[in-house]
Amino acid sequence: MKLTVLVDNNTLIDHYFLAEPGVSYYIEIDDMKVLFDTGYSDVFIKNAAKMGIDLLDIDALVLSHAHLDHTWGLQHLIQAYAERRFENRPAKRPALIAHPSVFDRRFIPGMGDIGCLISEETARQHFDLQLTRQPRWLHPNLVFLGEIERENDFEATYPIGRIHHDEAEADDFLLDDSSLAYKSSQGLVIVAGCAHAGICNTVAQAMRVCNDHRMIDIIGGFHLLEPTKSQLHDTIEQMKKFRPNALHACHCTDFKSRVALSQVADLQEVGVGLELIYES
Repeated sequence: MKLTVLVDNNTLIDHYFLAEPGVSYYIEIDDMKVLFDTGYSDVFIKNAAKMGIDLLDIDALVLSHAHLDHTWGLQHLIQAYAERRFENRPAKRPALIAHPSVFDRRFIPGMGDIGCLISEETARQHFDLQLTRQPRWLHPNLVFLGEIERENDFEATYPIGRIHHDEAEADDFLLDDSSLAYKSSQGLVIVAGCAHAGICNTVAQAMRVCNDHRMIDIIGGFHLLEPTKSQLHDTIEQMKKFRPNALHACHCTDFKSRVALSQVADLQEVGVGLELIYES
């Protein structure tokens, strides 16, 4: 599997791409092409074009969760698909894999919407929607983890904003948050967006779904932004038990948390333009 970072909060030195606080990864596995998240704007499209990547040739789009820094680029991708059809040029109709609540309205009172701006109806016009709470295998070695079981007492303990679902409003605990897991002969690679479900909960889910407890790498946001001392301690202790070979913690992982994670495994830099290759 090859993973290319299209959007991250940072760029790599001497890689002249655009960065923004968001996530978008391009994944190639055998002859399958997967886009994971779309960032906040059209930056992922601009960076992909500069890298020679055609995002209108993907087989699947996976949304990790509904938040704006992962889904607001979707409207720009839909525009690109529409323009190609207007010009009578061929374009694929990719699958869109996500949790069923990804299109529900998310907002912070007094601040406005923070969730996906595209409706489910609009998305169905351009994608083959595969909305599921259950794990969904995209490839024999690549799985969408579905709704992640929240089994510990130190992660996912507080809501972010509100969610409007079935004419009712409630605190939003981001039950739609999910990740990808790549199952190789050497172990697992986790591809996370923000890990609102908890990065430790996410790894535990991947190990259950893939029936493998060997951990090669985790790339993505660990949702460790000014965590409490106890949460960070518990996260580090659990990560020690997982024994990952490497960590690519980025996006919503603050500096103090990354320093702590460096005690667990080989912590690597992440930025737009990074390419990671994992053996089968």
